[in-house]
Amino acid sequence: MSQGVIYVATGPDYLELARASARSLRATNPGLAIDLFTDQPGAVDPGEFDQVHPVPRVHARAKLECLPLSRFKRTLYLDCDTLVVGDLGDMYSLLDRFDLALAHEVRRASDLIQEGLDVATPYAFPQMNSGVILYRKSPETAEFFAQWALKFHASAVRRDQIILKDMLWDSKLQIYVLPPEFNLRRVTVLDAWEPEDCEVKIIHSHRLMDHMRVPGAPRITDLKGLLNAEREALEAEWKDVGQPNRVAWFGARQEKRAPK
Repeated sequence: MSQGVIYVATGPDYLELARASARSLRATNPGLAIDLFTDQPGAVDPGEFDQVHPVPRVHARAKLECLPLSRFKRTLYLDCDTLVVGDLGDMYSLLDRFDLALAHEVRRASDLIQEGLDVATPYAFPQMNSGVILYRKSPETAEFFAQWALKFHASAVRRDQIILKDMLWDSKLQIYVLPPEFNLRRVTVLDAWEPEDCEVKIIHSHRLMDHMRVPGAPRITDLKGLLNAEREALEAEWKDVGQPNRVAWFGARQEKRAPK
C-alpha cells in the first residue's frame, strides 16, 4: 500500500492510548490506513486497525525495531499520546522530495534537549522529537533505522532522541523539519497564535498520559482538558523561576545584561 499510519503500543495502557489516537485519526482522515504493532494482538478488536503486527522486541523504545517493518511505501509514525485534529492533506507529498520529516523538540534551552551522545552540535541543531516521524521506505531509511536501534541498545541512554540527534547531524538522508502544527507539543501556544498563523494537525502531549503517571490523576482525552492542564502547569513553571510570564522573564534578563 502506498501510504498509511503506524502506532507501536506495548502494554494495556499504551494500547488504550493508541486506540484513542487512532479514533481521532479516522474521524479527521477517513480512508487513511492505520496499522498497529503491539505485544498484545489478541486484545485488539476487529476493525480498530487495518492490520495488527507483533512487536519483534518488547522494550520501552520498541518503535525502533518497528519503523522499518511498515508495509507502507510512505509512513507516518505516531506516538500513542497523540490526537489528530486536522486533515493531513498533502503531508505525504513531502516524501516526493525528502526521505524523512520530523519536528523540533520543545525545551530547546535545556541541557536535556541539547544532549547528544558523541557529537557536539550548535544550539540551533537541537534534538528532533521522535514521536511524529514521516518517512519513505527505501534501503537508506531502513539502514538508518537499523543503526538507530543498534546504537540505542549499545548505549546506556534511555532516550532514543539522544542517538537520533547524532545520526541526523551526520546523515546524508534528505531531512525536512515539520512545522510545529504537525507535532504540537505545547497547546498553550494556541493562546498566542492568530487565526491565519497555521492549521493544527497533530497534538502530541505527555499530559494524555497523566492518568498513567500520577496516582489519582483524571484522564485527559480532548483539547479542552489539555489546555486547562497546560495553562495551570505553565503558570506554576513561571512561578518556579520567580516571574509571572515570558515577557517579564525576558525583560529581567535583558536588564541584567545591559551595560552599566
